[in-house]
Amino acid sequence: MLSLKNIKVPVDYQGNIPDIIKKYLNRDIIDYKIIKKSLDARSKHEFCYIYELGVTIKDEEKFLEKNKNKNITKYTPIAYHFPKSGTEQLLNRPIIIGLGPAGLFASYFLAKNGYKPIVFERGKRVEERIKDVADFWENGILNKNSNVEFGEGGAGTFSDGKLNTQVKDKEGRIAEVLKIFVECGAPAEIMYEKNPHIGTDNLRNVVKNLRKKIIADGGEIHYNSCLEDIIIQDDKIKAIIVNGQTIKTDVLVLATGHSARDTFNMLYKRGVNITSKPFAVGIRIIHPQELINKCQYPIIYPNLPSASYKLTYNTRGRGVYSFCMCPGGFVVNASSDEKNIVINGMSNYLRDSGFANSAIIVTVTENDFGPNPLDGLKYMENIEKRAFELTRGRIPIQRFGDYEKNKVSNNIIDITKFVKGNTKYIDINEILPEYINTCLKLGINYFNRLIPGFNEGIILAPETRTSSPVRILRSEQLESNISGLYPCGEGSGYAGGITTSAVDGIKVAEMIAKKYQNML
Repeated sequence: MLSLKNIKVPVDYQGNIPDIIKKYLNRDIIDYKIIKKSLDARSKHEFCYIYELGVTIKDEEKFLEKNKNKNITKYTPIAYHFPKSGTEQLLNRPIIIGLGPAGLFASYFLAKNGYKPIVFERGKRVEERIKDVADFWENGILNKNSNVEFGEGGAGTFSDGKLNTQVKDKEGRIAEVLKIFVECGAPAEIMYEKNPHIGTDNLRNVVKNLRKKIIADGGEIHYNSCLEDIIIQDDKIKAIIVNGQTIKTDVLVLATGHSARDTFNMLYKRGVNITSKPFAVGIRIIHPQELINKCQYPIIYPNLPSASYKLTYNTRGRGVYSFCMCPGGFVVNASSDEKNIVINGMSNYLRDSGFANSAIIVTVTENDFGPNPLDGLKYMENIEKRAFELTRGRIPIQRFGDYEKNKVSNNIIDITKFVKGNTKYIDINEILPEYINTCLKLGINYFNRLIPGFNEGIILAPETRTSSPVRILRSEQLESNISGLYPCGEGSGYAGGITTSAVDGIKVAEMIAKKYQNML
């Protein structure tokens, strides 16, 4: 197969891809596939999609011998291979805590390769979880273990379902993750889009189908099952306590997500090496999607995807930047505690709400929250508690112009079209530290130079759970200082989204497989 790179196709092109290939190569083709696709919107003169295509033709070797076009090369896909089993015998089945992306993929690969993992998820299966979340948004009834943060699929299940990552993929793990997602019902274009997303509506079905694969391959999943404690002997994991029951294990994969604050506190008390890490906090800002489209696209054509943006600014020694931008999405109440409030962004696959939202966040370090490994957790929690106290659990909302004036807003129209959950008009300056408010105001006014009208947006708060404030230290073999304990995914501080969490789950499964025999 040949690789044809940098193939430019105008966004208003009405023909088909095979015609372009035939003209480009000046010969018939046997078959083709899309390897990569991105949108170049830098200029109205070359407003186009850019493709890399895999093409099969007759006599490819002869063609390549004569070829002088640097954009045409031989295509050699990266094939993923799970390692061969090790020699050490497992006395007990491996246990995985958490069924977010890291836990799902660690479970999937261990089950597929004969390790018969047992999975404990504190929340409910995704079908039931959806109902609990809807009840919370509509009626304010929070289930502490089944909500936007906790439950099968993890926090990403109620997000935009973004799959893009800057991580290099020399081993083919990312491609393998995307392939499995497609097998489980995700749109096929995630395999080649530059910025792929599944959408929260599709992701729920993908999670359900991935669960079925795990069970079919010998995995065992328990819901409503919260990790309460771990038992360590001679610096080795020996057992866990779940719902009051003691379960022996030699291998424990921790894939809890970064909202499992009770778990982090327990691990720290048990002597697991944990350190704090920088993170970021701030707000979400909402604009009409039409405003973003007009700014980002040089020409508006039918069927263009809802436009996104990525913005950065530095002020007073801090980074201010957009994060988890959700075109055509919603801001949602993502609380997981009865006395805290936190928000997140979410989009369906079509991204068709008519409103764009993004977190605008400011970096914080131990200089802000303290040197203790768990001080970052407390910093986050204090902001979330302050928001709850001011709103009694409703999402704080304010026009940015009023935020600059320390003035409470009123009569914001169409709130239900871009927010999931009840809102309350308050002054968001009262929630966040003064230095965060100052940086946000400077940053958003700077972003207004890049996207005119940006500082006319509506803001909601607080956006705190952008990444884990802790890292559970681990060795090159991916074990913590406790032998057999494998910290994994975003909550443990080793990933930053759905794809990287899934990849980290695979890496941990590989390490376990290299060391131990399977249980077939």
